[in-house]
Amino acid sequence: MFRTIKDVNVSGKKVLVRVDFNVPLDENLKITDDTRMRMAVPTLKHIIDNGGKLIIMSHLGRPKGEVVAKYSLKSVVGHLSELLGKPVAFANDCIGEEATKVVNSLKDGDVALLENLRFHKEEEKNNPDFAKALASLGDIFVSDAFGTAHRAHASTAGIADTLPAYAGFLMEKEITYLSKVTENPERPLVAIMGGAKVSDKILVIENLLEKVDTLLIGGGMAYTFLKSQGVKIGKSLCEDDKLDLAKSLLEKAKKLGKKMLFTQDVIATKDFSTVLGTYTMAELPDDAEGVDIGPETIKAFEAELKKAKTVLWNGPMGVFEKPAFANGTRKIAEILGTLNATTVIGGGDSVAAIEQMGCADKVSHVSTGGGACLEFLEGKTLPGIAVFSK
Repeated sequence: MFRTIKDVNVSGKKVLVRVDFNVPLDENLKITDDTRMRMAVPTLKHIIDNGGKLIIMSHLGRPKGEVVAKYSLKSVVGHLSELLGKPVAFANDCIGEEATKVVNSLKDGDVALLENLRFHKEEEKNNPDFAKALASLGDIFVSDAFGTAHRAHASTAGIADTLPAYAGFLMEKEITYLSKVTENPERPLVAIMGGAKVSDKILVIENLLEKVDTLLIGGGMAYTFLKSQGVKIGKSLCEDDKLDLAKSLLEKAKKLGKKMLFTQDVIATKDFSTVLGTYTMAELPDDAEGVDIGPETIKAFEAELKKAKTVLWNGPMGVFEKPAFANGTRKIAEILGTLNATTVIGGGDSVAAIEQMGCADKVSHVSTGGGACLEFLEGKTLPGIAVFSK
């Protein structure tokens, strides 16, 4: 079990909340996608509505411990104020005299945003003095930044050595849904793995093989598995140095009695600009490469997904950024949206894909963390989550 914000009375308390406001900005420093900010709103409003003094911390970009004007969180103040429906005070630093002054002027229900944590190199080094300086601003620490939970930074882990730590609503949702996949899934549990490389997902596949009933593999990584079985793949993407590993994962699946399905037919191209046609793997010309799953694969994957009670999807089925090669990914997204099952989309490109396909609101949970989500699915203990269960 872990502690959440519902377990503490925030009234009259200074509540330091770590959020992930690392939002994309255009050249005029205007926010181009506020998803991450909106996801944090329920936690922030809970603190305001219950009379806490809300102090928000985040990073933005990669300033590498230097003060870089374009990465100032000042550019999100206006929009944050709109989302919360109240003024937001801004501190030009996240520690020291300037931050203390702003925090001390807060009344119950007021909000302050601290300047970018990563303007201090001590943040990413989890420097204990820096963590204490942050902790000195609050009475309680709440983390809602799942996207950085796999990093042991001062604001995600170090601060909890001084202050009692609680999970915010978004963090709680992430842990709850991802645990539904890794801990006690309702069965059958089907995982769909895609994306370009096997090497990025080896540990996830190894960990999930113990847990899943069926593993569906599409995207670029499928070709490494297929080639390891002697299937010809033309010029399709393949990690030749991972063929033995792919073979050993297949053997492990067999030993465990798990079902593994791979790409059976593909949409092929020679030049990445035009579709050559649809081919089974056996028919694929030697000078062509697969860039999306074909109709037979979609059918086979759909049949497995329809039986599922829990589904995890991580990684697109093809080069979905190009409309001509996006059909397989779109179809998987649409199928997931119709299932009577717990459907979890695991971070990274899968999130971009499900949003692009307009199906994000039809699944149970879309993870906000790429690296954090993969490490959670690998079975690792994340430093930014361990703090709630101390």
